[in-house]
Amino acid sequence: MLATILPVRSLLIAIFVLMAGSGFLSTLIGLRLERAGSGTMVIGLVATAYFAGLVIGALRAGDIVRRVGHIRAFAAFVALLSASTLAYALFAQPLLWGALRLVDGLCVAGVFVCVESWLNDRAETGTRGTVLAWYMVALYSGQAFGQLILRSGNTAPQVPFQIAAILISLAIIPVCLTRSSAPVLEDAASLPLRRLFEASPLGVVGAGVTGLLLGAFYGLAAIYARRIGLDLGETATFMMTVILGGVALQWPLGRLSDRYDRRRIILICFAATWATSIGLATQPQGFLLFGLGAAFGGLSFALYPLCVAYANDRLLPSERVTASGQLVLLYSAGAALGPLGAAASMTLTNAGGLFLFIALAAAAMLAFGMWRVATSDPVPGDQQQDFQILPRTTPVAALLDPAGPDHPAFQPNPTPQVINGQ
Repeated sequence: MLATILPVRSLLIAIFVLMAGSGFLSTLIGLRLERAGSGTMVIGLVATAYFAGLVIGALRAGDIVRRVGHIRAFAAFVALLSASTLAYALFAQPLLWGALRLVDGLCVAGVFVCVESWLNDRAETGTRGTVLAWYMVALYSGQAFGQLILRSGNTAPQVPFQIAAILISLAIIPVCLTRSSAPVLEDAASLPLRRLFEASPLGVVGAGVTGLLLGAFYGLAAIYARRIGLDLGETATFMMTVILGGVALQWPLGRLSDRYDRRRIILICFAATWATSIGLATQPQGFLLFGLGAAFGGLSFALYPLCVAYANDRLLPSERVTASGQLVLLYSAGAALGPLGAAASMTLTNAGGLFLFIALAAAAMLAFGMWRVATSDPVPGDQQQDFQILPRTTPVAALLDPAGPDHPAFQPNPTPQVINGQ
């Protein structure tokens, strides 16, 4: 295993440090806006700006990387992200912060494109799964433990932004000093969205709805935590618990979906997400709050890779990489809308409105999924591809699938497989 990750260790260190510095900003910015008197809808709009930037960056950052190269592009994206992070400490205007969050999303998407395409170039067919697993560990553990930086705001309001900018800037060092040569980023093939939906309505709609759920959570969960009485340290712990819970259950649920009808596992996860969301909407306290938070993270974080795996079950091997990239964009589009819907729900009700909105979206998806199960045939077990954990970052992440472009199935004129119904 060490032999597999040593060639990419600088990239993994860089993504861990960068996510430790930037992963908690959505939490911090939401809390600061609320303390400054901004309404829930304003906070939701600022959160939406970040996901909109992520979508735009995922679509356009590749052009910059191809033009100037990976190392220069990475340094430029990180430098701009560090500068925008310091700007929050200078000016506390919601409109400006919304613009800064748009820039943040663009920069983070650019970083993901650089790192993921580089990892893909360095990983061999037999090691892609290991590389992807370590990338996921670095990304989400950095994001989770970065939440603890929120506690530093008790001493001075500007300190968390300063620490975040320092960590973000430090992320440049391992990449700039790497002896590994940067790859050439190729243009991705296209797959019509209509073809993708015809092949797997459940996978397509599920990816978008999962974005809706998690976009709402990331945008407004900190506001929920504060309004139910958690202090700053407890809010940070709650966010960290949800993220770590999300990482913990992805693999067991994925393995379960390999053994049984994947559609039913997806429906069970949406049903359980609905149940935990209803529980969180009642504003529990103590261990119950954190237990439900961990369960919510474990169930909801698993939904995206499950939906991608199910969609891939319905596609030709030559279509899977491009389809996974399309599903990332659908997820991101849903995430951009999620904070707005959750903000409206919280405005009409109370703090629990966040999870009422999430529960409503999960229930609607559950109903759609039950209809699909009733009207379509399952994919035979021997034709299901193995579950693979996937980050919800950019389309380039799809290339890290173990059955990626080096796999024979992705070479010209692959042997078609039989697709059984919808």
